[in-house]
Amino acid sequence: GSSCVCEPGYRMVSGSGGFSVTCEKCPENMSGVTQDGWNCITCPKGLTSKGNCKCPNNEILVERNIDGVLLNEALCIPCNGSEQSFSASDASGSRCVRCEKTFIQVSKSCDCNSPNILTGGLCFLAHEGLPPKGVATVRFAQLGITLTSAWFLKNLQSSAFACWLYSNLTACQALGNMCVMNMNSLSSSRTDACGLFQYIFVSTARVGIIHSIPYWRHNLPWLYYGDQPGLASQVLEKNHFPTTFTFKGADKDVKLKFIAASFDAAGNFLKWQSLEGGILQLCPDTQTKLNAAYIFGTTYQQSCKISVSKILLDFVNPVFYDLFLEYNGGNGQQHLWAVPVLNLNLQYNEKFVNQGSNMNNWLLTRRFFLVDALSGKENDLEKPPRVIRIASKITISIRLVSHTQRGTIYPPLITVAYTDVLIQNPETQSVMVSFAVSYEMNQSEAQIQTDIALGVLGGLAVLWSLLKTAGWKRRTGSSIIDLQTVFKFLLFYAGDLANVFFIITVGTGIYWLVFFKAQQFVSVLLPLPSQEEDFVTYIACAFSLKALQFLHLLVSQLAIDIFFIDWERPKGKVLKAVEGEGVIKSSAAPVSIWRTYFIANEWNEIQTVRKINPLFQVLAVLFFLEVVGFSNLALMDASSSLTRNSESYVAPWSRILRFGVSAALWIAIAILQVIFFAVIYERFVEDKISQFVDLCCVSNISVFLLSHNCFGHYIHGRSVHGHADTNMEEMNMNLKREAENLCSQRGLLPNTDGQTFQISISRKMRLHYDWIHETLTRKRGPARLLDSSANTFEQSTRAYNAMNKFLSSFIDHVHKEMDYIVKDKLLLERILGMEFMEPIEKSIFYNDEGHSFSDVLYYGNETTLLIFDILFFSVVDLASQSFVLAAILTYLQQELFRFIRNTLGQKNLASKTLVDQRFLI
Repeated sequence: GSSCVCEPGYRMVSGSGGFSVTCEKCPENMSGVTQDGWNCITCPKGLTSKGNCKCPNNEILVERNIDGVLLNEALCIPCNGSEQSFSASDASGSRCVRCEKTFIQVSKSCDCNSPNILTGGLCFLAHEGLPPKGVATVRFAQLGITLTSAWFLKNLQSSAFACWLYSNLTACQALGNMCVMNMNSLSSSRTDACGLFQYIFVSTARVGIIHSIPYWRHNLPWLYYGDQPGLASQVLEKNHFPTTFTFKGADKDVKLKFIAASFDAAGNFLKWQSLEGGILQLCPDTQTKLNAAYIFGTTYQQSCKISVSKILLDFVNPVFYDLFLEYNGGNGQQHLWAVPVLNLNLQYNEKFVNQGSNMNNWLLTRRFFLVDALSGKENDLEKPPRVIRIASKITISIRLVSHTQRGTIYPPLITVAYTDVLIQNPETQSVMVSFAVSYEMNQSEAQIQTDIALGVLGGLAVLWSLLKTAGWKRRTGSSIIDLQTVFKFLLFYAGDLANVFFIITVGTGIYWLVFFKAQQFVSVLLPLPSQEEDFVTYIACAFSLKALQFLHLLVSQLAIDIFFIDWERPKGKVLKAVEGEGVIKSSAAPVSIWRTYFIANEWNEIQTVRKINPLFQVLAVLFFLEVVGFSNLALMDASSSLTRNSESYVAPWSRILRFGVSAALWIAIAILQVIFFAVIYERFVEDKISQFVDLCCVSNISVFLLSHNCFGHYIHGRSVHGHADTNMEEMNMNLKREAENLCSQRGLLPNTDGQTFQISISRKMRLHYDWIHETLTRKRGPARLLDSSANTFEQSTRAYNAMNKFLSSFIDHVHKEMDYIVKDKLLLERILGMEFMEPIEKSIFYNDEGHSFSDVLYYGNETTLLIFDILFFSVVDLASQSFVLAAILTYLQQELFRFIRNTLGQKNLASKTLVDQRFLI
């Protein structure tokens, strides 16, 4: 396509090899064109399709005298095929050369006359000792077609005969190559290339073997490891590779010295080649990255899409490889270890599948190729092929010996998968090819241990969920097991099972991270991507179940009953005109509502306060992963360095290591944050939870909240000074007296400081609370149920006053039939999170040494929130392989749920306490 030539029957007048060419038609009496194309000549024996003179077989074409003078008429001079000369024309028809030796041996001439057999340019005697006639077909199983190959038609029979009769090494290699092109079709009932090879292999047992290998005959290529079932497992696992490997020390970055013996299709040995040159990698890559593929312990993956036109251009003739691994022997000499090949396209064999993990069904071979554009040519070897076969997936597998402590491996295995391509439009057709070096070990023991841990912890989770359900039933005041109880148990079990999956996955990720990256002599190898599926499933289950628990927590917190008890009493009386009567009466001075509004605002603000700073958490994790370089620990190589050269090969990610690194950073940074806030920030700067309790006491307001039907929390905020609605001078004086211990203590009981309690109320108390609370919420009911004698506002105000009076009198032990006692919780009750005593006649106030009321806030559920954030981050990262995207989405979901919690929590607060939502800012 880069220059012009003259058409047949035209000679070239001028031209420089480019586009500028001048042609002239030859005259009728000299219609032929000379071989060089510059002159016309008479051709007595006819013309070729290109317009040149042709001569019969064993005659050579002569167009010029010995001095170069052009003849008017071309001559066809016969070669002397008689004894002594034994000459015949060469392939180009330009010289007489000595004819092939088989002609001389068989017929004592350069003719192969009947009954002798002429095939592939060789002459054989027709006697019974020859192998059977071969079938020159190639089956392309993926396309479902079988072609008669021009290459097989020309060379199959002659290669088999020459290999059988003369033990010709090149012919035997060529026959072996044709068997490999036919996908090692091992079947005794066929006479294809592999059938002929097997016939010769079985019939030449007398010639002996090479290097004590029973599958390698003298002068025959080594194609198979034998067809006995179970032989593959013996080859791959019986003997260990005779050297050890390490990740650390002076011997780190040990290279796997793979070398290949290469042959052309005709059976000629080409050369020894090192795989570090990238000879097996069809995708383009830099030399540094190609060499990195053979550093022990560095998982290598490379894939790309290549156009068929480029393949046809670069791989005109196939090259066949026998792969070896070089190692140092005990005596200091270099040795070679033959690397077996697992051909996933093995054909015509009922006993062997070459798929799956059962080695007993494998048939191991030795020789392979990258591209075969030769066997798919029909009729004419000069024409483009109809079908090509490409090694689309090549994987070198290195397996670690189980329970090794010194880096011992099994013999490597190369797995090849071929793709058949029917040539239609090479310019638009393309093929996806890949090359990989993988390191694996038997993961069955680790899987068994994981299953055991999952079973044991899952069983404990069931028991723990049953205890939670029993505690929940006690707190709701119900004793019957109904559908709601079963549903609640499933919700509890979902959260506990999520924790089980989380513990197992975090433990697994950190285990592989520590033991794989820190080992000196190789003792463990990472699971392959296909072996990580169970791990990813566990993470998905943990996230789904934890999300369910988180939503359950959110709904529970948005439905709590809460009321602010105002202990403030009127100071004196005020004169007030009675509307419509024209008289002035004295009434109690009103109590300011602003303190209640203030406490409600503070409660509204602490609803989503956490023990950590979520934004800092996300940014810190992202900083350590992407800036410091902890993400490099998740690469499937043995290096524990946090920095990598941008020009060097970057191994693929391990999903287990990605999760292990990110989860470990999340947990570590979260623990540091919790310690910082608990030890430093909340002690010396601001503790919003404790400050809220202090604020309640200063404001003379208690908080009564019920998270369950008969269970909740109480914050005793009754002022020790009697009044809180006062001026600044008196307020400062009161605080000063309290600081100097000149007044009583703040506790609910005399001479105690206990202000926070867990409360378990009686059924009678709850019924009375609901009766008053019903009038608080009736304004949102149907209009026909509203009290027509008073407007909604007045009704709600009376209900608020009634609730405030009832709860304050309840705390003051006014109602003897609804009294309460104060006691400490038993140790086992604290551990199990449930109460053993049932409040039948009296309610029970349990002393709370901490601030357990934070259980209805974000603050008291930090563990659940943190695990949910970690799992959300990990799921996004595993799906996108991007820590940045995972961090952004994690922060967005935190803000989204915080907004939902604030907004709906504010609505619930306004409806349960009658605090106007306009004052909650």
